[in-house]
Amino acid sequence: MPREPAAATTIHEIIDAAAANLDADVWDYIAGGSETETTAWRNRLAIDSLALRPRVARDVSSIDPSAALLGARLRIPVVLAPLGGSETFAPAAALASARAGERFGVTAMISSISAPGLEEVAAATSAAKIAQLYIRGDPAWADETIAAAVAAGYTAIAITVDSARYGRRERQLRSGWLPPTHEFGGDPGIVWQSRLTWEWLERMREHAGVPVILKGIQSARDAELALEHGFEAIYVSNHGGRQLDHAQAAIETLREVVDVVAGQAEIVVDGGFLRGTDVLKAIALGADAVGLGRLQAYGLAAGGEDALVALLELLEEEIVVAMGLLGVTRIGQLDPSFVAAAPPPARAQSPLRSAFPERTHDWADA
Repeated sequence: MPREPAAATTIHEIIDAAAANLDADVWDYIAGGSETETTAWRNRLAIDSLALRPRVARDVSSIDPSAALLGARLRIPVVLAPLGGSETFAPAAALASARAGERFGVTAMISSISAPGLEEVAAATSAAKIAQLYIRGDPAWADETIAAAVAAGYTAIAITVDSARYGRRERQLRSGWLPPTHEFGGDPGIVWQSRLTWEWLERMREHAGVPVILKGIQSARDAELALEHGFEAIYVSNHGGRQLDHAQAAIETLREVVDVVAGQAEIVVDGGFLRGTDVLKAIALGADAVGLGRLQAYGLAAGGEDALVALLELLEEEIVVAMGLLGVTRIGQLDPSFVAAAPPPARAQSPLRSAFPERTHDWADA
């Protein structure tokens, strides 16, 4: 008999539970991407195309996998990425994410288009949290929304900049299913997202009074502009392959962004990260933290807050074991010498199959 998600011994047991709980439309919303889903595939393929290079004969009897982002300690070098419409796959999922992050010891990023809303989540939790903002109004609206988030206790603001248009997610278009707050161009407020400029972004940063992260940077040039406009953190992301089809893999973009930033801002990356070794590859290449999007969604769908905490504990175990086998005891000891280009395994037939090959024959097409 399968274990309860909170008692799982492997991450794929938790994904099994999520698959059992979700109907096809919601599974597609989590697992799918835009159009041909090439960007989502590339995210995973690029991670699989990096090999780890361990060092031996080092004392690894005591390992500390902790990190920090914007002054907040992270028990492991991950953050819970913002999930728009997360209430679709778990009741009050935004609150469950915040509580799971608080219990485990990582920062949760709460989306402005999730339920419960930003202020309700802040009132129910006390740990450091980041408010993510989709622009749904004019500059005055943005200033008021940011001010309300700061007053509620959010320690930083993340502004999504990769969503000038809503990606053509063909699984949804084909079925006609629409997630909450995500109408295909039907939301009159969504037009403001397409009007974002660097000047407006800088205005929001100046008015925020807390660190501001730009989420959705996909080129070295935009990373340079983020530095020129004074942003404290850069979030490398292609929205999990859910916006522009045929974009570059996020972990590949990470390399050029790290070179340009050169320590002048903190860096987060997401896009296809599903295992502890995936996280360590990104840290070795210069990221400060890795965002968990789909993996977080599977945890929530499997059993809400408790299942997500269990998933984070399993991810921590994977990270600690891999660090020991790599010959490092602290996250800061990782550098690019620990990774090398390598052919990806031929077994990969989908992003999930590349990470969990022994289980995905049971799962819906992912």
